Amino acid sequence: MKDLTVVIVGGGAGLGALLAEMAVAEGAAGIGIIDLNAEAAHAALAPARKAGVKAVAAACDIRTADAAHAAFAAVAAELGRVDTLINSAAIYPRKPILEILDADWDASNAINVKGTYHMMVAAIRQMRAQEPIGHIRGRIVNITSVDAFKAHPQNAHYAATKAAVVSLTKSMAHEVAPDGILVNSVAPAGMATERARELGFLSELAKASPLGRGGEPKEMAEWVLMAGGPRNTYMTGENIIVSGGYIYA
Repeated sequence: MKDLTVVIVGGGAGLGALLAEMAVAEGAAGIGIIDLNAEAAHAALAPARKAGVKAVAAACDIRTADAAHAAFAAVAAELGRVDTLINSAAIYPRKPILEILDADWDASNAINVKGTYHMMVAAIRQMRAQEPIGHIRGRIVNITSVDAFKAHPQNAHYAATKAAVVSLTKSMAHEVAPDGILVNSVAPAGMATERARELGFLSELAKASPLGRGGEPKEMAEWVLMAGGPRNTYMTGENIIVSGGYIYA
């Protein structure tokens, strides 16, 4: 990520916050975090500020286009340009399939699909207007999930939204390729997070993976930064599955 400016949506915690920290360690020139929680967004920028990297936070409910575009524009204006957008914001509801209500579908679609779309549109408008670096004007990486490809109990609505984002990624990639904008997605499997430990999922993750363990968040983040970083100059419209062999594509 050396010398690139990076905006992370949903970067206030979890994988998004880790991505911000790792981008700084790799030499990013600027970090923007857009998150519903303003306090969390500012806290996640601590590594950037400590390293003397330009750091910008914006609080935003990404469910509406006006709010999403305004937040992105404000962050982009302070950073000067946006080389990489990472869409990490999502909700992960769990309900038996016969109990999923219209409100559950609406909430999942509004954040996981529409919110991702709104931020992509905002980024594409910005990237189209800025000077390219080499052949590339910008890169977008969407966080999807192996759930888009493999069924699991009690998360049909979540899985459907992640499958939608995989499709949306391909559509966007095809449309903006002539502009020098690369659009890809990364689909992690279960991660060995503190939350997974609390819920007792780690043993299940270990059994499900041929490698005998769940993936560490850093192992997932490496692929996100690869797709969104300067080493990627030709790959677009791809979904990278990082599952430790849990599924093969």
